Amino acid sequence: MDLISNITDFIFNFNILFFISAYLAGSIPFGMLLAKTFAGVNIQEHGSKSIGATNVLRVVKETNPGLAKKLGLATVILDALKGTVVLLIATALGASESTLWGIAVLSVLGHCYSIFLGLEGGKGVATGLGVFLVLIPIPTLIGAAVWVFCGKVLKISSLSSLLGLTGVVISAIFLNNGLNVGSNAPMYIIAFIIYYKHIPNIVRLFKGEENKVI
Repeated sequence: MDLISNITDFIFNFNILFFISAYLAGSIPFGMLLAKTFAGVNIQEHGSKSIGATNVLRVVKETNPGLAKKLGLATVILDALKGTVVLLIATALGASESTLWGIAVLSVLGHCYSIFLGLEGGKGVATGLGVFLVLIPIPTLIGAAVWVFCGKVLKISSLSSLLGLTGVVISAIFLNNGLNVGSNAPMYIIAFIIYYKHIPNIVRLFKGEENKVI
């Protein structure tokens, strides 16, 4: 009975419930669902095979440019909301700062390694942007500005995203926009996950083979 009680207490622990919810919400492949529902295409079989907004835009654009922009924008918004919604609910219920950062990390992990896609997923940029916007808003707005500016000038989605992410991290450090958990480790973990998922893009960038978004 003690073992069952301990397991039950663990499963229904406040933090554990939010951690599970964050991972599951992060795992929802909105880009794939939108492209399949409205454009009739499985983006995991085309382009970079990523479930993110860039691949949605690139793949759907081949047959329906107007729809591609709408689905790409919807994907960015929904992927960002995956993390923010759980964070806002947890905040409203009085979750600690460390719990909030745990939720943030698991939301990004869910997006990048979705349980619904056999641990495949996207690059984590939009979901990372969403959780950072809640937890470190000023550095995130700076990073978003860098992302948009670089996107307009360079027209290379992966490079612009990575430069924007770098802008968030550097801004948070220099502005001393602390995480209030005694360490910047959660922020670094999220950044590492996103950088790691972009390794193929980084290799193509060095080879001059990375596609532009026109």
